[in-house]
Amino acid sequence: MNDTSAAPSRPPPPARRRRWTWIDTALLAAVLAALGWFAYRTEAVMFYRWNWSVVANYLIKVDPATGHWQPNALLDGLFATLRLAVWGLVLATLIGVPMGVARNSRRLFPRLVSGLYVMVIRNIPPLVLVFVVAFFVANQILPGLGIRAALARAPDWLQATCAVLFGPPKIIENIIVGLLCLAIFTGAYVAEIVRAGIESVPRSQIEAGESLGLTRFQILRDVILPQALRNVLPPLANQFIQMIKDSSLVSLVSVQELTFVAQDVQIATQRVFEVFLFVGFLYFAVCWSLSRLFARLEARARAAG
Repeated sequence: MNDTSAAPSRPPPPARRRRWTWIDTALLAAVLAALGWFAYRTEAVMFYRWNWSVVANYLIKVDPATGHWQPNALLDGLFATLRLAVWGLVLATLIGVPMGVARNSRRLFPRLVSGLYVMVIRNIPPLVLVFVVAFFVANQILPGLGIRAALARAPDWLQATCAVLFGPPKIIENIIVGLLCLAIFTGAYVAEIVRAGIESVPRSQIEAGESLGLTRFQILRDVILPQALRNVLPPLANQFIQMIKDSSLVSLVSVQELTFVAQDVQIATQRVFEVFLFVGFLYFAVCWSLSRLFARLEARARAAG
């Protein structure tokens, strides 16, 4: 009998190269025509005169005290958006991971609590959640904590660190409210991602852990979570990109992120189309770059595994 186990495996088929076709040319021409029609209608019908120089003025400015270049309003808003997305996802993960684990609990009460949380948050508009959390937390809880007053008395180095990591100390309470809104809203989706990642682990792995005498916690820690982590990282990366776009919701609580700053700039300059088209381009550039980066990292991890 021939030994087929030693036979070399067949190499995977080479990836097909994508070629530019006439359909791509037609689609590109249609997009350019639509953009040209939009610009013509804006200028000819609305008598709008395009002026993109105002956007550049709000990107970078010269500090009159030092004479050095520094970010202006729009770039400051972009940095604030990225900070909100990073810290929001961290808090959402702290909420979503326990909720996702509870969704697969053997006990009824944790399943009911986590299921109710996911069901409520995923079925109400984010705008409503922002108003509820903002008015309740901002009016009832944060004033009693005295965070802003304590930070005002803190050393200069601590205030500077807070400004870099979170934002201006004078609006730290607004930032906390905004982060809570983003974390509570996104935590429900993170919980579902974690639940799906845990359920993707084969049942045989869990039974093998039980046969070795491992406790439920040890199986979760040593068997389930390490395997589930590999499955949940790609959707978590996509959730981070979604968080960048969802951060515009906290402009309602006066957090000076990109959308909030764009509204101030367009009011000051009366350049509605230029400001918001450029802000839309910034959102697109950041989200598209991150999606390509995460896709490359995922492909590399899959090839290494």
